[in-house]
Amino acid sequence: MNSFIQKAERLEIEEYKRPKDLKSIKKTHVAFSGSPLKHPYDPKKVILVADPFSTNTFYYEFNKDDIFYVEEQPNIVNIEGETITLARVWVKKMSVAVRCTPFIVEDIRGSEK
Repeated sequence: MNSFIQKAERLEIEEYKRPKDLKSIKKTHVAFSGSPLKHPYDPKKVILVADPFSTNTFYYEFNKDDIFYVEEQPNIVNIEGETITLARVWVKKMSVAVRCTPFIVEDIRGSEK
């Protein structure tokens, strides 16, 4: 378990060849936006954190081979001055991906005595 739970490194965005017609890829691909990170143990996968500064965020996990195109987006900065890279990732339709929403386990019925 310790080998999985670790801080993932920022992913340097690799240059993809820009498609001639971005409108045509909407027929075969879906765009997802967030902060790209290296997968902690699988170099063939990429993690995309949807809203990295939110207290209620989630992440996607994609196979690199399913990514067709990556568009750099404007970076964002938090109140401490930390800059995060954002990207729009175009992923092939019908490919298998994971969406993970971390949460705190708690009894929703309230505290029982």
